[in-house]
Amino acid sequence: MSSEPIEPSLVAMDSCFTAFDKDCDDRLSLAEFTLICRALFRNDKGHIYIVPSDQLEQMFAVFDKNQDGYIDRDEFTFCWNSWIKTIVRPINAYLVVDVQNDFISGSLNISNCSAQQNGIEVIDPINKLIDTVEFDAVFYSLDWHPADHVSFIDNIKQRPIHPTSPLNADNAAVYDTVIFAGPPPMRNRLWPRHCVQDTWGSELHKDLKIVENSIKVYKGTNPEVDSYSVFWDNKKMSDTSLCGQLKQKGITDVYVCGLAYDVCVGATATDALSAGYRTILIDDCCRGVDLQDIETTKETVLNNHGVIVHSKEVKAMVEGRDRRPELGFKLAMELKNAENENKRGRRQI
Repeated sequence: MSSEPIEPSLVAMDSCFTAFDKDCDDRLSLAEFTLICRALFRNDKGHIYIVPSDQLEQMFAVFDKNQDGYIDRDEFTFCWNSWIKTIVRPINAYLVVDVQNDFISGSLNISNCSAQQNGIEVIDPINKLIDTVEFDAVFYSLDWHPADHVSFIDNIKQRPIHPTSPLNADNAAVYDTVIFAGPPPMRNRLWPRHCVQDTWGSELHKDLKIVENSIKVYKGTNPEVDSYSVFWDNKKMSDTSLCGQLKQKGITDVYVCGLAYDVCVGATATDALSAGYRTILIDDCCRGVDLQDIETTKETVLNNHGVIVHSKEVKAMVEGRDRRPELGFKLAMELKNAENENKRGRRQI
């Protein structure tokens, strides 16, 4: 039984428990839980993913609530409903970030940046996923700046510069970072004027396919603060509609792609992970500004138990046929964090 995968058409919970309870003592040891993980974390090509032993122990501890070294049937009910079901049947959102004219051929064409990557190249692989994968929800984000936005270099003299800023209004150039006086003082990278509301540059590219019943999320609308992430502005002062929409739809997994890899895409993936979502960054559906910053973005995602994949891997993951242990570990740690928060709340009461 241990060599057989747990399929999306899961047998009844009690039957699954019994099948992996090898010594028939009505509880699951760490070794028996490891067999469950071998059945869970694999793809439909027969490849079994290796889960590090320390992560196996940490996940086991999440479900061994009474810390007696075993998972009993009651504890397995929580494991089944909160963990296994999500792993085999995730609820997936496809988040296409800022595939707008200005980033592709307009005022902030990223091909003119140091990485010299062409934003138009993301459209075909993004469209192919739209055509071939049934996501539970599709979101498109748009930079949607007012004309007096703080990030535009031609607006730099509209706001006082803080004395600690390394550059002032006279010597700062595009892509430099200055510190505005605030309050509070705020570091801000300077960009060419781009994606101004209701202009051609702010429109999604004409070749990008727009899914019926998809949701558009507008960001960067506050003139006083930039907003790279589709979740939050850069100062974490206000969120967008995305958080509520994802919760309403019961989303478990967020697939992130678009422009620019190391700016808005990276910030969005980082915030998705921070918000507790199993996060998948689609590498070939992204293009960026700076090669080193792109690598830093990848490291951040991987270090926080996200996954980076090629678009050809997405369909099997969405359908639950390719189940990555990093995402299973991420979910287990989120369950642990939620339990700890509940305990703290009960103590305060």
